[in-house]
Amino acid sequence: MTPPIDFSALFEKSPNPYVLLDRDLRIVAANAAYLDVTERRLDAILGKTMFDAFPSDPETASHQQLLSSLERVIAGGGIDHLPLIQYDIERGGLVEHLYWSATHVPLLDDAGQTAYVLQHTTDVTELQRLRSMAHAEPGREGEAVEATVFRRAREVQALNDQLGAEARRLNLLFEQAPGFMAVLWGPNHVFTMANAAYEQVVGGRDVVGKTVAEVLPEVVSQGFVALLDQVYESGEVYLGRQMRMKLTTGRSGAPVDRYLDFIYQPIVADDGSTAGIFVQGHDVTDEIVASEKLKELNESLEARVADAIAERRQVELALQQSQKMESLGKLTGGVAHDFNNLLQVISGNIQLLYGDVGDNARARQRLENAMAGVERGAKLAEQLLAFGRRQPLEPKALNVGRLVNGMGDMLRRVLGEEVEVETMASGGLWNTMVDPNQIENALLNLAINGRDAMDGVGKLTIEVGNAFLDNAYALQHEEVAPGQYVVIAVTDTGTGIAPDVLDKVFEPFFTTKSGANGSGLGLSMVYGFIKQSGGHIKIYSELGEGTTVKLYLPRINAQEDVVRAVDMGPITGGSETILVVEDDEAVRATVVEMLTDLGYKVLKANDAQSALAIVESGVAIDMLFTDVVMPGSLKSPELARKARSSIPDLGVLFTSGYTENAIVHGGRLDAGVELLSKPYTRNALARRVRQVLADRTGVTSITEAAPKTDGALEKVLLVEDDPLIRMSTADMIRELNLSVLECSSAETALELLAGEKIDFLVTDIGLAGMSGTELAWSVHRDYPDIQIVLATGHSVSADDVVPGGKVLSKPFDERRVAEVLGKLSAGG
Repeated sequence: MTPPIDFSALFEKSPNPYVLLDRDLRIVAANAAYLDVTERRLDAILGKTMFDAFPSDPETASHQQLLSSLERVIAGGGIDHLPLIQYDIERGGLVEHLYWSATHVPLLDDAGQTAYVLQHTTDVTELQRLRSMAHAEPGREGEAVEATVFRRAREVQALNDQLGAEARRLNLLFEQAPGFMAVLWGPNHVFTMANAAYEQVVGGRDVVGKTVAEVLPEVVSQGFVALLDQVYESGEVYLGRQMRMKLTTGRSGAPVDRYLDFIYQPIVADDGSTAGIFVQGHDVTDEIVASEKLKELNESLEARVADAIAERRQVELALQQSQKMESLGKLTGGVAHDFNNLLQVISGNIQLLYGDVGDNARARQRLENAMAGVERGAKLAEQLLAFGRRQPLEPKALNVGRLVNGMGDMLRRVLGEEVEVETMASGGLWNTMVDPNQIENALLNLAINGRDAMDGVGKLTIEVGNAFLDNAYALQHEEVAPGQYVVIAVTDTGTGIAPDVLDKVFEPFFTTKSGANGSGLGLSMVYGFIKQSGGHIKIYSELGEGTTVKLYLPRINAQEDVVRAVDMGPITGGSETILVVEDDEAVRATVVEMLTDLGYKVLKANDAQSALAIVESGVAIDMLFTDVVMPGSLKSPELARKARSSIPDLGVLFTSGYTENAIVHGGRLDAGVELLSKPYTRNALARRVRQVLADRTGVTSITEAAPKTDGALEKVLLVEDDPLIRMSTADMIRELNLSVLECSSAETALELLAGEKIDFLVTDIGLAGMSGTELAWSVHRDYPDIQIVLATGHSVSADDVVPGGKVLSKPFDERRVAEVLGKLSAGG
């Protein structure tokens, strides 16, 4: 809480005599200086009118002058000054004939009306005595006295003017302070001042001149008066936070809860005793009520639908859980996005370094170790993105029953001999659209969880069947559409899950496993993947009986896609003859050595024209292994066509750090075209060569795209606000023999576009200011020939991608950058 401005202390400790009157001319406050000069006690004058506290003959001129001045101020006449009035008061048991100077300052309310009058009073009896002496003693001495009188009078007037300004500032501060304020006086806590904010809190009650118990009788039993007594008696500050006060306000008189942050600060008199209490605070009712409503909404919707049927209650609980998981999904997705940005910086630079270390085995080993760490980080990011429903999926029309039955042997190896594995699929099983690799990972996760729940001993059953979820079920479960589904049920005979834990099992990083036995990401990844696939997940469990997790995936009416099996057999070589075409001498020497070690006869050429000469020489060749991008006028696709014209059953395998339109059309490799992406391992090379040689009887037409006719390098405009990512991505693009312009904002990019001929725009989506998506649509509208790539660590809605645009998912490597730009390229 901001330390309060102690207006009461300013008033009380001023050396100038002040008295505060209300509109009825009752005394509501007087400071010590005033009490001293009038020789009065505060309790003797408080609540009395000025003329009751200091009786005088109403017919006297001084009485009339004082009354008229006060009435002028109350009527809105502004500050009024009485330079001299004769007003007799009783002091020390005697009536003294005294002279006074008085200044009256109006203190206005919100409506601009005078609510109080602050009177500054000065005893000028001595000045009047000197003035009388000057008139009685003519001559130089009299003139000196008169001069002294006038000087003192001017000083008093200046002081009055200063104090009037001070009073106005005090009034403005008091009334316009950010919060309510009041001054309580004496042990009975009499209100002497209260600003408009205070009066609003207590329902517009008239408080000045009355005790707290009189004004707010309902708070006495709530302990607030006792708190005031405690502060008054102890002289210690009391700080209240979100204190609930029941107040009777409005015409109905019904109690209303107000929540207040406030401070009770004792006002200390000159003798060290407590004279009163300064109250300052803020009404935080709206904030508390809003907070409570939000809390009630998150925890339970029951209060808002108390009259609903039992099914409605289940809907509320489902919605509450869904909102919670959605919020966590956004959080984890955001974390994974930032993590992928970091991985992109690390991964890109490590891969760029591979070309720099050459044959330094120790350095390459260190780079491989670093890449292994990047891959582990990418796996974690993938799990977080899966939970957040933001991972890029490659769904295919799939018969899940066939996939599950094919996993049996693998599951038995993974789960161990003590776990009995049974898989079964019902007849007439429908197809569903799902990513085969991700559904396999999901089932493996569930199987491992089941094994752990059974302590490695028990039975795991995976059943696949058709199911129909009706409207009644959909109403009870958020984000479920009624209809036909393929359901996969994974059941274990483990210990089961406690009911109070069941709602938390899909939360990221929540685990019941001890120590390092669980990351808490397995089930959350399954949850996010199923939701992202348009499905539904349900878990059933009983302590001591086991657990069943059901995965519902929507049915599709489409024929099953053929998924090519990955060759994981032993590495083999051969004795065939292979023509290697590679313009990079070091790369060519390395691949020739690897193929030779595998037993192949190897011919080599450093460009396409030289390779064609070898082919046309008539030498026996079984396979052409060529880099896609070659120097010279003859390009690799044309080399492959001419070579196959000479050798019809020639196997052709392309290799490249990226793909391009020479062998890619419509976003996919041309049918029958084989590509081995750089960098590749010896094992990957061996398996792909055997595959191409085995399939070489199939002849595929290869279409070459037209090269850029003007001979200039194609130009890429790279827009990325992270300097490290921008730097490494620019290096990757330059490795592709492309020119790069770099900038950090969409606004700068638009300026560059106005003066530069750009072929590609590669922009991050999450830019400050104008977003990358907005930039892409603007460029698509104004520069339709520019090819556009959106880079992001999130999944991208189809609505965000401009027609013909591509998405570059982070983290990416040189191959992926080249692939995306190559697909958009016109042959460069």
